[in-house]
Amino acid sequence: MMLADRVEAKWIDTFEAVFARCALKPGDVVAILSETQSRALNVQLTELALARLGVRAFHLVVPTPPQRAPVPVRSTGASDAVQRLAPVIQALAQSTLVADLTVEGMLHAPELPEILKGGARLLMISNEHPEALERLAPDPALAPRVRAGLQRLKAAAEMRVTSPAGTDLRIDVRGAPLGGVWGWCERPGQVAHWPGGLCLCFPRAGTVRGRLVLAPGDVNLTFKRYIETPVALDIVDDFVETVAGDGVDAVLMRDYFAAWGDRAAYAVSHVGWGMNPQARWEALTMYDRRDTNGTELRAVAGNFLYSTGANEAAGRFTLGHFDLPMRGCTLTLDGAPVVAEGRLVGELAP
Repeated sequence: MMLADRVEAKWIDTFEAVFARCALKPGDVVAILSETQSRALNVQLTELALARLGVRAFHLVVPTPPQRAPVPVRSTGASDAVQRLAPVIQALAQSTLVADLTVEGMLHAPELPEILKGGARLLMISNEHPEALERLAPDPALAPRVRAGLQRLKAAAEMRVTSPAGTDLRIDVRGAPLGGVWGWCERPGQVAHWPGGLCLCFPRAGTVRGRLVLAPGDVNLTFKRYIETPVALDIVDDFVETVAGDGVDAVLMRDYFAAWGDRAAYAVSHVGWGMNPQARWEALTMYDRRDTNGTELRAVAGNFLYSTGANEAAGRFTLGHFDLPMRGCTLTLDGAPVVAEGRLVGELAP
């Protein structure tokens, strides 16, 4: 039997509180961007919450485009719903804020830089069930800690990541564009996603090398699956060159990588670590796959997140994407620990 969700007053309250943190004022113009396959409940909650704040909201709904990928596309943050339509981009760019409710999200979409250049800011409301969004409503205490993490990352030359499973990864982070989020955006040109709680960067071309070993209990969020058997990725100048492992996890990754027929799908997208103490590692077991986008696991405090796919800083765009949150890693910046064996340290600790 299909369960039909309904609008709940508590969810309107939650959405209103998040939009209020985005410093919206009566008379501001908000574009509610969705597509025909967006989660209708979240679109409704957005409209009702914005009405409470007295802003001038309008809907911009585009058809979900035909499937053009050779494999299912999930959880990429690289929506192709806008299809580079100039009138759509213009309308979004002229808004005070874009409430992004596309299925995949506009975080890595090719149209995003032009939208932001127009002065808009964008809040990507992840395609989660509103119960998860309610539970992970942004905490004001998170913002200063994420900012502190970004300052550490901005000042660093090298990120190194190791783990008991055999990970040993070196990343030159000099000049890498940063992407820290805490769940809301207040300034023109700013991008945030909800749920939030991440410090990350987009490494420039030719700056990532080493070995990444996914251990049992780590997560392949593209598959919405906990790793059960080890997978070792050998990375040379940004690109995964080998996917080693005998279990089904390695087989699935090899096949999915290869199915794209796109060299860029093997390359690094972004790297970073989770900062949100409200986020739960086991949450993926609690939802039907259709009801979760897995954003919560990216943000779990102390995880290391390695992602493949689109990376504007390196001049690469592709719909092929893996998000790989890992537990128990040690992450250092120029030799100083930020995460020690899966726990945030120093001023970054909750």
